[in-house]
Amino acid sequence: MKATPSSSQFAVGSHFAAGSHLAISSQFGIPLLTALFLLTATEPAHPQSPAPASDPFRALILPAPNELRTGSGRPGPRYWQQQVNYKIDATLDPAKNEVRGRETIHYVNRSPDALPYLWMFVEQNLCAPNSVTNVLNQPPLVFLGATFDFSCQGFNGGLTLESLRVGGVNAKHTIFGTTMRVDLPAPLAPGASIDIEVAWRFNVPPQGGGRMGHDGPLYEIAQWYPRLAVYDDVHGWNHEPYIGAGEFYLEYGNFDVSLIVPASYIVAATGELMNPEQVLTPTQRTRLAAARKSDTAVAIIRGEEVGNMELTRPRVYAHGELSALNPVPSLTWHYTATNVRDFAFAAGPNFRWDASGYDGILIESLYRPAADKWPEVNRMGREAIKYFSEQWYRYPWSHATTVEGPIEGMEYPMLTFTPNSPAREDQQWVIAHEFGHEWFPMTVGSNERLYPWMDEGFNTFIDLANAAKYFSGTAYGDSIEVHPLHLYADHARPGEEQPLITNPTQVHDLFWVGYQKPALMMQMLRYQVLGKDRFDAAFREYIKAWAFKHPTPADFFRVMRDESGMDLDWFWRSWIYTTARLDQAIDSVGARSDGGSNIYLSNRGTMVMPAELSIGFADGSQATVKLPIEMWNLGAEFVYRVPQKKRVGRAEVDPGRSLPDVDRANNVWPRASRSP
Repeated sequence: MKATPSSSQFAVGSHFAAGSHLAISSQFGIPLLTALFLLTATEPAHPQSPAPASDPFRALILPAPNELRTGSGRPGPRYWQQQVNYKIDATLDPAKNEVRGRETIHYVNRSPDALPYLWMFVEQNLCAPNSVTNVLNQPPLVFLGATFDFSCQGFNGGLTLESLRVGGVNAKHTIFGTTMRVDLPAPLAPGASIDIEVAWRFNVPPQGGGRMGHDGPLYEIAQWYPRLAVYDDVHGWNHEPYIGAGEFYLEYGNFDVSLIVPASYIVAATGELMNPEQVLTPTQRTRLAAARKSDTAVAIIRGEEVGNMELTRPRVYAHGELSALNPVPSLTWHYTATNVRDFAFAAGPNFRWDASGYDGILIESLYRPAADKWPEVNRMGREAIKYFSEQWYRYPWSHATTVEGPIEGMEYPMLTFTPNSPAREDQQWVIAHEFGHEWFPMTVGSNERLYPWMDEGFNTFIDLANAAKYFSGTAYGDSIEVHPLHLYADHARPGEEQPLITNPTQVHDLFWVGYQKPALMMQMLRYQVLGKDRFDAAFREYIKAWAFKHPTPADFFRVMRDESGMDLDWFWRSWIYTTARLDQAIDSVGARSDGGSNIYLSNRGTMVMPAELSIGFADGSQATVKLPIEMWNLGAEFVYRVPQKKRVGRAEVDPGRSLPDVDRANNVWPRASRSP
């Protein structure tokens, strides 16, 4: 989901590593929250010599490595995760404002445990009258002037479960809001599988929890079918309820989905369309084939064709004769998807449709004619998919599709829902951000309900560099990467800021904790600690190692340490488990007997970081030195013995203002004189 920085919020600034101050104003938005579990970083006991609690380099205690999750942070030889396959037949009925369906879920128990029951999600109960969300009637969330309503906005809905059978027999089940426990007739043994048959229906809310709904005849449908919760080796069943303010943690599997929609409707969905001859015209199929090979957008449905069934819908045979218009009230769109964690779709009668190609991947954008920013969206999407693929990990599916509609920004495999934005920069951000989620968490399947910094944070981090590239040479493009750093003073307030590991349902500033601070953390690690090449190689390895799997924070920490060759426990403690603050200072400069100088530095804060030192000599010459993190190994004070045998006239730590230093008055020697 998105957290959109507006173009009006940026003044001309420097590259992240140079960092001139930006003028930040106006509003930012995140259209949904990510729930995570509160963890506390306990300290390890070292039998030989326990490190004092004040030692910033003391080790984080992490789960012991084993054959499932190794000490190097990779999946071990006995790593397992469950397989869940879905076959769904569903009907979208706009006349009744209803989705109804039947599904067969094939669940494979790859765990070493016998499972006496299964946990499922029935997430349309978010809109039930007695849901937690409706009972609490919590006010909309406000982020820097932007308001986001994660309720169902008074809509009286909920899912009607018509039947649930296991192995062909009615199954005992108990519903608790958006979760459901299904008791099995006998425990499901390791290696065994079972089929669950479910029939259900629900009315579509105008906007359900900020993630799905409809706007007139346009439907964006997600969280719409009963589905399995994750059973993993870390927590067992992950069945934290869906109450709106949280995203998803899902198993990977295969989907076979048939969607019956009105004949006038166009559908965009997760997966491969298996029957294009039945639902697309010959012209549309020809244009799509051309688009897949085109660097620029090809109009699949042109503006002048919108709503014209003669031009946009296929002719069908009725009683052996070819009819000019569809004589049937509906058509079935058939999709399959392999190794994905979810399935969503959008459907409407009045789409423009553009498409282009990148490396065999079809980039699609569907939008209503009034969406004035969308003629450029296909290019924005293509550049994002291209950048993320070439920089980090190749996009793993055959198409990347975005649909314009009422949802502020939400992501699903191969499909995103995004709005028409007020400015070009906002539009690019939300398009690229939602596509960035195809990497986190659609490919790297971390637990969004527990660790949004591994999802929204990592995604925001990769988005910043992509936006800088797309708008290179403009004030916005030249300043966007430094944006999180310049938010620090406003959001990292002592006594108010909360650690990234905090449960987001208890966080007061999720824009910062879920999105911007994790992105800043990753930038600090990339530019200030490891260096770009070293960081990039390690982060790529993390993505590769955990693609289509379920990493935890410990796995991420260990991969980054193993691949980079640097112990980073001190870094994770400061940025994730605490709200440590950085205050590097130059205490004084002293002359040595050999004609040189010593510069006396101190770390007055609770965060440690490497330091950059700018030195001006009395003879007018200059020098810059980068001091590694090991400068603080012996404590909070460090003496830099200037190798040049010259007197120092001026010294400054962090001259480029690249670090979130909370007191810059002590960064320069000699101190600036104060006015009387």
